[in-house]
Amino acid sequence: MSTIPSLMEAVVKGKLKDVQGLTQKALDEGLAARQLLDEALVKGMDVVSENWKLGKVFVPEVLRSAKTMQLGMDILKPLLTGMSFEPKATFAIGTVKGDLHDIGKNLVAMMLESVGYKVINLGIDLEPKAFVEQVQAGVQCIGMSALLTTTMPQMKLIIDSLEEAGLREKVKIFVGGAPVTQEFADEIGADFYSIDAAHTIEQMNGLFNG
Repeated sequence: MSTIPSLMEAVVKGKLKDVQGLTQKALDEGLAARQLLDEALVKGMDVVSENWKLGKVFVPEVLRSAKTMQLGMDILKPLLTGMSFEPKATFAIGTVKGDLHDIGKNLVAMMLESVGYKVINLGIDLEPKAFVEQVQAGVQCIGMSALLTTTMPQMKLIIDSLEEAGLREKVKIFVGGAPVTQEFADEIGADFYSIDAAHTIEQMNGLFNG
């Protein structure tokens, strides 16, 4: 198997011990860092994301593959510095006010970043203004997470705040979390209801021709 397919397979199968050696071998063979990033590491995570969506792999495998990709990136980063690396889009994500849960949100952030999006992880227990400020700064998409039914109304407050600031049309809004449903997303005027990270990637790729 040639180097790029081997490196891609290392990401897909979460071969933590092999990925850095394969990455260095590919560089020694004269392959460009950007080519390895696009055709092996990112492409490998695309496969993982698709497999997750299909139920072929689960969260532990996804996390292992993401960690494998990051180890490969550690080798490539010094060579990519200074190169034009335009992310597909920028996505700011956070947990709404009154809610301290962040595992699902963090997984979405990590997965989006691994397939070429710039992600701003805003944290937890966020006031609406935290999201408004991101849209003012030019972020194209925001993701709101809630795990408690008592904090779900905060999502509507955030959308209302964006409307009041005249920014609603400038951003795509994603909502998710265990109690959130498509019906609720429609009711509050969100653009997307995301079931999980793989679903979010699929929706983002639909928007930005991923």
